[in-house]
Amino acid sequence: MTDIAPPPRPAVELTADTYPADSRYANDDLRPVPLAERRWTTYNFVALWIGMAHCIPSWTLASGLVALGMDWKQAVLTIALANVIVLVPMLLTGHAGPKYGIPFPVLARASFGVRGANLPAMVRAAVACCWFGIQTWIGGQGIFVLLGKLFGGWADAGRVGGYPWTLWLCFAVFWVLELAIIYRGMDTLRRFENWAAPFVLVGALVLLLWIANKAGGFGPLLHEPSKVGWGPDFWKVFFPGLMGMIGFWSTLSLNIPDFTRFGKGQKAQVIGQTLGLPTTMTVFALMSVLVTAGSEKVYGVAIWDPVALAGRTDNVFGLLFALVTVFVATISVNIAANVVSPAYDLANLAPKVINFRTGALITGVVGVLVMPWKLTSTPELYIFTWLGVVGGLLGTVAGILIADYWIVRRTVLHLSDLYVEGGRYWYTGGWNWRAVAAFAVGGVLAVGGSYSTLDAKGDKAGPFPVDGIVPFLKPLADYGWAVGLGASLLVYTALMAAGRRRV
Repeated sequence: MTDIAPPPRPAVELTADTYPADSRYANDDLRPVPLAERRWTTYNFVALWIGMAHCIPSWTLASGLVALGMDWKQAVLTIALANVIVLVPMLLTGHAGPKYGIPFPVLARASFGVRGANLPAMVRAAVACCWFGIQTWIGGQGIFVLLGKLFGGWADAGRVGGYPWTLWLCFAVFWVLELAIIYRGMDTLRRFENWAAPFVLVGALVLLLWIANKAGGFGPLLHEPSKVGWGPDFWKVFFPGLMGMIGFWSTLSLNIPDFTRFGKGQKAQVIGQTLGLPTTMTVFALMSVLVTAGSEKVYGVAIWDPVALAGRTDNVFGLLFALVTVFVATISVNIAANVVSPAYDLANLAPKVINFRTGALITGVVGVLVMPWKLTSTPELYIFTWLGVVGGLLGTVAGILIADYWIVRRTVLHLSDLYVEGGRYWYTGGWNWRAVAAFAVGGVLAVGGSYSTLDAKGDKAGPFPVDGIVPFLKPLADYGWAVGLGASLLVYTALMAAGRRRV
């Protein structure tokens, strides 16, 4: 079942005469990127992560952990550790990008089969479409709030579907601009991220300096003791929190080849991601804590939402700067994290019908149809369902990809066979049942024990049974991402090894 071949060159490409362009499983967007077009540098990858990390949801991650009882030091530590952990599968799956120039759904064909790759691709695409809608709604709300400060009566407009029509207008304009940028292709995205990253970083620093000046220093929150200490109560919060923070970027740990396929080499993607992800997220979490501490000192209440905090100023220039910063930050992360992947994933579903641009448009439409304003209206649905369950399922897929590429194939792929029927990755009817079995086992173990806790009133706070969907799996639920990745990796490796022995 493994490919026995001499190690290929550090970077591999298919020449025009060997690339099966007439295959029903190929199109120009899924083809391996030619070596001459792999030009993303270390800075491009650093900028990509700065642009993606500096957004409203990641700013408020620390607040969620503090609300669970951690102090600011514990919250920042948890976020830092989570991003160091999730960096590992990102670097492992990202390796195939600079080497072969292929996107995530094509890489998945090696393990799931040429047709079977649609299973993980559609799981990833569904998650991304929902995230796209959520981020667009959050970005639209941010612009709505800030414009409301600039134009009196903005928030008092007539209501449609329970919201002011001006909010729907912000949502629609934001949606159109996002798709307009990505419709121009990946090189436009690279250029946008290059200037968006430093701009958003400056915006965050301006917010920090502004609140520090008003507060005369940072105080109350930084001296607030932990409500869970460092004993057993801490670990009960730490592990679910850690898995949730990992789940936040678990999506990118799968489809990072969609970006690294444009890398000039392994050094660019390894150094770029290592400098970009864990450091940026940790610094951003620290900044959010410092700014919130300052807001509590100035306004008497901790304001974790940067838009709400920026809205407290009456300075027109300050409001405009905050408006542009929120605008650029949200577009930056949403396009890179939630449009690129489903665009490729949907193209993989029907390459001769759907290209990258069509896939991006479908993503935009689905992102509206899922009604993101309802997904974010209930914190329990957003937190428990999204970060926990999604992280578990995506960790399961990551385990299979890593096992296949690194353990089974030792990074050796035969590119032309990834695009044709009857090749070494066709398996049975285009599906590798061993990958599907590993996905099923890992998925059940990762999310089968998902449960809801009780709130202060004794009511169920979440969509799952208190005892877990499958009660005896409940102890595993807090470690969903790790359980899914580890279980699927072991099961897939064992099944592939068993198949080799029978041949």
